[in-house]
Amino acid sequence: MKHIVIIGGGYAGVYALKELIKNKNIKITLIDKHTYHNLQPEVYDLIANKGTIADVTIDLSSLCSGFDHPFLEYKNLRVTDIDYKQKQISTAEQETIKFDSLLLCVGTRTFFPQNIEGLNNTNDLKKLHKALYFKQNFEKQLFNKIEDEAKKCDKTHIAVVGAGLSGVEIAAEMAYYANQFFKRGSFHCDNFKISLISSRSTILPDFDPKMIQMSSQRLKDLDINIITDTKMQSCDKEYLYLTNGTKIRYSFIIFAGGIEAANLILKSDLPKNKKGQILVDEYLKVEGYENIFAAGDIAQVKDRSGKIMPANVTIARASGISAAKNILNQITDKQLQACNPKLEGTLIALGGRYAVCDLYGLVQVKGFIGHLIKQYVFFRYKLPLIQYIKKGYNKLSSKM
Repeated sequence: MKHIVIIGGGYAGVYALKELIKNKNIKITLIDKHTYHNLQPEVYDLIANKGTIADVTIDLSSLCSGFDHPFLEYKNLRVTDIDYKQKQISTAEQETIKFDSLLLCVGTRTFFPQNIEGLNNTNDLKKLHKALYFKQNFEKQLFNKIEDEAKKCDKTHIAVVGAGLSGVEIAAEMAYYANQFFKRGSFHCDNFKISLISSRSTILPDFDPKMIQMSSQRLKDLDINIITDTKMQSCDKEYLYLTNGTKIRYSFIIFAGGIEAANLILKSDLPKNKKGQILVDEYLKVEGYENIFAAGDIAQVKDRSGKIMPANVTIARASGISAAKNILNQITDKQLQACNPKLEGTLIALGGRYAVCDLYGLVQVKGFIGHLIKQYVFFRYKLPLIQYIKKGYNKLSSKM
């Protein structure tokens, strides 16, 4: 019996698993160091108190149990090394796992440049425990402003470094939440400021100009201070220093820079681009390997024309499905099919019930309608998994 191993239970890994279970004559193992699949685009709702941890995570044990495959197992392990030639995985828990085919879906992490001094004082909200820590401290800052409003009204200044999609969304969500907080309570001590810092001449570089314009206007309406053409130079425990000479006395710094691969991939000999993403062919096979595939953010995914696709949920899902299909085709001696992912559009959540959307590059909408489209898209992603989760939860509960 062939043994297929997936490392990483993110968007690509989960949808690859959903495809692989169609073959009941193979053994499948999903490995992840976490017990949950983190719905990263919805974490900002958690910070803004629009959801709980249960709303932004999917339990991997329940999900795998719900898939009801006779030879499927989930292992909560931390992978430390992979011997690609011997087809063997080593883990921190001293467990060794052999495989016939391997699918790498380990995702990426925020890139922290070593030349910037003081980055240890910043927060990385892509990690769920960091997001929870920030949420608690953010709320504490707002509470302190109420408690001290009769005595003093010190400024609370949050700096978001990086004006890509993540930076823009978190800045907008926090600004909207803070504005509503002071408005609903009629608190006059609302000396609260958010600065969004972009190293480029605009926010959302490489996005459609109309999307940039609509998003910029929304951020200005939320009273967010946009600083362009400058970089973070350094920071200490009190001040953030920018390359344009600006010095900001901050309460929090959120670093939303670029991405890089996890150590597991960085230290490997697999072919990679400058970001550490694995180079794959049109079938999502790792270059130079017949039985190793990669999908999601960790892979440099291209469409049929050779265009490199962005690292987002749509591409992660499409590449995960495509890689899984090709693994099944390979072990059943069928012809592999080239991956040709397509972007359905761009969604940018900008605080509260407001979003801007680009649909297939043809139509751009903003406001509440954009929010409804965003809600529909994410619900459509979760809906196919909900029935499996509930089924798996009931199965595991009956065994207790």
